[in-house]
Amino acid sequence: MAVTLKDVAKRAGVSRSAVSRTYTEGASVSAKTRAKVQAAAEELGYSPNALASSLTTGRTKLIGLVSNNFHNPIFLEVFDLFTKGLQDRGLRPLLVNLTDEVDPENSLRMLRAYSVDGVIVASSTLPASFAEAFGDAGVPVVHSFGRQSDNPKVDVLGIDNIAAGRLAAQTLIAHGYRRVAFLGGPETATSTQDRLKGFEDAIAAVPSVRLTKSFASNYSFAAGHLEMSRLLLSPPAEAYFCGDDVLSIGALSAVQTAGLSVPGDIGIIGLNDMEMAGWDNINLTTIHNPIRQIITSSVELIAASLNDSSRTPVAQLFDCHVVERGTLRPKP
Repeated sequence: MAVTLKDVAKRAGVSRSAVSRTYTEGASVSAKTRAKVQAAAEELGYSPNALASSLTTGRTKLIGLVSNNFHNPIFLEVFDLFTKGLQDRGLRPLLVNLTDEVDPENSLRMLRAYSVDGVIVASSTLPASFAEAFGDAGVPVVHSFGRQSDNPKVDVLGIDNIAAGRLAAQTLIAHGYRRVAFLGGPETATSTQDRLKGFEDAIAAVPSVRLTKSFASNYSFAAGHLEMSRLLLSPPAEAYFCGDDVLSIGALSAVQTAGLSVPGDIGIIGLNDMEMAGWDNINLTTIHNPIRQIITSSVELIAASLNDSSRTPVAQLFDCHVVERGTLRPKP
């Protein structure tokens, strides 16, 4: 049978309330009593019941970790870092799949049913209004990988996607490409829109460079493969900025399936620098997105919000840089 709080109290020679206070954050208990309780708990193999504790404190320590793109393998890395980071702070991640969800009210009702203490929206495609709906309802929220603004209503952390698009264009121009293309994710996604804007602005500054653009249905391997296969039915561009690594890898596969080579026939640059981008058989030139730093800061902010509801929301931008590998031809 499971060891109970009563068993620990008996072994330690203290009251049950003393055991309860020992495992209640912020409760008053002497150092001597705490030591006796912890020693007895260790001897008996006792672990406090998190659900019972939440009834006492009014805090579940549950953090809703929500995302809407489970087709993208980079989110395996994202969820791994988020869950570890939250657990290290004594918080409990509740993973929620919002694929195809567009109404924040549905998500808000579901997460309230679980009595979450806070929410992290991990998405570069959802509009700011999605995360803001949680804040408006009084739920502490952080939007990781969200769209930047000068006066955010909730904490927003991510990269400057316009600057990332500009960097991609400058890189292709520096490698000598003159017929370039943008192959983005969903056209309605904020990340797609911003990366395209930066890319177009930089290309417009060089009149000798021609630009075409197209969009995949989502950020996935299959969508990238399908869109590049369609593009290859006509004379292709010399090089493509695919607005995400997994799109790039799908496009790379389609080029190879068509009997063409990368970078011999077509150049490709991605964005994110996900782990598989560096695999020898992919070797993708890409723009590094500092995902680990964004997630670490996101966890720090949600933890701070739980303790101080009066905090002023902040927008944090993280720098990107190009990682040169093997999918662009050498610079002239």
